[in-house]
Amino acid sequence: MNSNHFSSLDGSGLRIAIIASRFNQELCDAMLEDAEAALKSTGLKEEDVAVVRVPGSFELTVAASRLASTDDFDAIVCLGVLIKGETRHDQYIADAVAQGLTDIAINTGIPVAFGVLTTETKAQAEARAIGSQKKGWEAAMSAVETVLALKA
Repeated sequence: MNSNHFSSLDGSGLRIAIIASRFNQELCDAMLEDAEAALKSTGLKEEDVAVVRVPGSFELTVAASRLASTDDFDAIVCLGVLIKGETRHDQYIADAVAQGLTDIAINTGIPVAFGVLTTETKAQAEARAIGSQKKGWEAAMSAVETVLALKA
């Protein structure tokens, strides 16, 4: 169920970076496509959106930190998919990424949207990335809405 109902947002003139993991690539690609479509729906032009690909979700933090330090972007959208395996590895990565991205947003004042799925199963991830939940879309719209709120 989608609990986020974004009103009509005007993102024209904003510069947004999307950083997407390549791990679980089919799912991340779908989220990236949805995020790009969401930004376009707010009036952002293709040239106002920068896409950076990183190997996995753990690398989202260093890429976001570098991009936030440039002052070239109004917001950063981070996309990744973590699916529980046999160990707690996914939990360690999820915790580190969530804390790292939060720290970047707080320390730079640049909104960083957390579009990292943390699921128990691949089916759950598919429902959120490819299915009706459209978490890539939500992350991008959250970034635009946050920027607009901070500029108000």
